[in-house]
Amino acid sequence: MKIRLLTLLVFVLAMIGSVESQDIRLGKGQQAAQSKIAPWVMDNTANGNVAEFLVVLADQADLSGAAALRTKEEKGRFVYETLYNKAKATQGPILAWLQERKIEHRAYYIVNMIWVKADLSIAMALAARADVDRVEGNPQIRNIPDQPVEEPPAQANEITAVEQGINYTRAPQVWAMGFTGQGVVVAGADTGYRWDHTALKDKYRGWDGATANHDFNWHDSIHSGGGSCGANSLVPCDDHGHGTHTMGTVVGDDGGTNQVGMAPGARWIGCRNMNQGNGTPATYIECFEFFLAPYPVSGTPAQGDPSKAPHVTNNSWGCPPSEGCSANTLQAAVEAQRAAGIMTVVSAGNSGSSCSTVSDPPAIYDAVYSVGALNNGTDTIASFSSRGPVVVDASLRLKPDIAAPGTNVRSSTRTSTTSYGNLSGTSMAGPHVAGAVALLWSAVPSLRGLIDQTETVLNSSAVHINSASCDAGGGSPNNVFGNGRLDIKAAVDSQLAATISPNGQLFPGSGGEGMISVAATSGTNWTATSNDAWITITSGASGTGNGIVTYLVRDNMSATPRQGTLTVAGKIFTVTQDGQTPSPCKNSLNPGFNSFISSGGSGNVAIQTEPGCTWRAVSNASWITVTSNCCGIGPGTISYTVASNPGPSARNGTISVGGQTFSVKQKAP
Repeated sequence: MKIRLLTLLVFVLAMIGSVESQDIRLGKGQQAAQSKIAPWVMDNTANGNVAEFLVVLADQADLSGAAALRTKEEKGRFVYETLYNKAKATQGPILAWLQERKIEHRAYYIVNMIWVKADLSIAMALAARADVDRVEGNPQIRNIPDQPVEEPPAQANEITAVEQGINYTRAPQVWAMGFTGQGVVVAGADTGYRWDHTALKDKYRGWDGATANHDFNWHDSIHSGGGSCGANSLVPCDDHGHGTHTMGTVVGDDGGTNQVGMAPGARWIGCRNMNQGNGTPATYIECFEFFLAPYPVSGTPAQGDPSKAPHVTNNSWGCPPSEGCSANTLQAAVEAQRAAGIMTVVSAGNSGSSCSTVSDPPAIYDAVYSVGALNNGTDTIASFSSRGPVVVDASLRLKPDIAAPGTNVRSSTRTSTTSYGNLSGTSMAGPHVAGAVALLWSAVPSLRGLIDQTETVLNSSAVHINSASCDAGGGSPNNVFGNGRLDIKAAVDSQLAATISPNGQLFPGSGGEGMISVAATSGTNWTATSNDAWITITSGASGTGNGIVTYLVRDNMSATPRQGTLTVAGKIFTVTQDGQTPSPCKNSLNPGFNSFISSGGSGNVAIQTEPGCTWRAVSNASWITVTSNCCGIGPGTISYTVASNPGPSARNGTISVGGQTFSVKQKAP
């Protein structure tokens, strides 16, 4: 076999050398080019065959600057523009080369790469280029097992109680507090969605109660085939049934007796990344790209709008390297999502019960939140649920991160607009967690886009379940249950049981000391941790009830301002620090004032300044509260609330922002 393959390669490379001598050199050049090509591509382009492959460019965008940005909106805009501009600046020569030869291709930007359908000679020519890092395969992966939906008896469709898994994770108790996911958008990448199902229709962002608008709310990455939906579907469509079921567990509620979803007040958008249960690395990446900056149906990524990006995505699928999946490329895509403040929830996989069976991207990555499956209604692990540690990348990373109900889960199906069925799998567990994130972020908006802190809250509030099955010492967290069973009520309570004051502080480049007051009910335990090495907690690292946390900010030896955070009693405290030689800044506010009726309200004011300028917002009136972070770097937005005026007179107040004054007027009752 080796002799035959080498003979074939010599023949093909000789042909390339005569036709594309400018791209491929003989000898070591050929070897260098071949070393960039994945074995799957070599195998599937042998004997003159044509295959799909991904040409990954050497020059990839640096997204590290997103970490310093304060809001999800700012992070999303930065990531989109950085990635898109890098692709536009570097792909031109390769695209022109492909177009000249009339070779089928498609460009992407979330990873700087180009999908190509061609033979080995083209793969070799591209790999020989200095601007190409590697050529990876784009195999078709069977993701959804041949598992029939179990249709319950007719009377089961008239259940008058919340579904078991929803109850077991204590979502109804969060609803009772007034938090149902409102203000949060959840995206799903799956086999598609029956959007007009009664449990989903009113939750779909593209439905206003009278008409549907699928622009920015739906994308189809299936460009050929597509089963019953066909290719490039202009409306949300499910060619398998898996997607409709998973989204039902995230948001489903028909307004009657079928409360199947965790976050019935959230909105959802969708992308089909599988063709009748079969996906490819390119289709997965295309959906991640759409979520980063959604664009109109039949539009292009150039029309992407990151302000319409979801807050969290559910991914009940995997991409096995054993079948040729491009693991490294998927990693870059999910890391881009995280940099943009989008939380990526991923099912851990159904390859248990052995250890180290969390082996498929994207569940293996540190950048995602992986979910194992519990036997519904119990704290026992489902036999099929994949376990850690992750060994395929030699990281020994603990996975899954958390566990949720995943057996006999009842949810919406695609059969009709009112049909329901039961399925089992980590595919069913993941949506419980995606919906839980929506509940948490509706209760605590300040956590939106802060993935590290959100994971900490979910992990610390989970019901810890000990296991020594895949860990030497046992205990929790572990490689069977992760941090334990999802408990969304405990997560929300941990954030609402205490408050901190202030919520941030501005320091000069020379640093200094600061203090944070914690107000908590008696018996409420809390901790304080620094999320940045240059901020050190000096006292009050833990406490019960009311308390004080003190901290030290080190010198900033750079001329560039920086931001860091502390997590105190589950809340985020932001530290903003000038550089050593801050430049003079010209700040302005838009608007400069606002008026309110006697009952009060809320508002926003934008500060316009230079990118490297720091600023602080301080209320000068007790009845005006700055609700966003106190401080920032560069242009930003301050949110505030105005309390009810008890009278008898009208009143005036101000907020000082970066040396400017914002005026608030309130009428008498």
